[in-house]
Amino acid sequence: FGEASCAAMLVGASSPGLVAAGWAALMFPLTISGAGIVVCLITSFFATNFCPVTREAHIEGALKLQLFVSALLMTPVVWWLSSSFLPTSFAVSGACATPTGAFACVAFGLWGGCAIGFITEYYTSF
Repeated sequence: FGEASCAAMLVGASSPGLVAAGWAALMFPLTISGAGIVVCLITSFFATNFCPVTREAHIEGALKLQLFVSALLMTPVVWWLSSSFLPTSFAVSGACATPTGAFACVAFGLWGGCAIGFITEYYTSF
């Protein structure tokens, strides 16, 4: 986690457009991580107060619900972060990028991880 965050910030620092946009654009990877912590706390509150596990048989369903709810809550948060912290266009390693493209990258990773979690759980449970 730490290495990926540092690498993302170094790649961002190599973009003159992001450097010119200021500190907020350079800290975009960390804002995603920080928002993820807040979303995780909200998801945990949801799971423990609205869908508490009362029997061992309900643990699997609660974990699946938490995985889905956290991805669902994080998606609009990432959209807001990308549109708020990134400039309208910038170049990274010579490729032109936009906040929408950055959002798409994060969202595909977010929902891809969610799908991998569900698929892995399915094939390892039986």
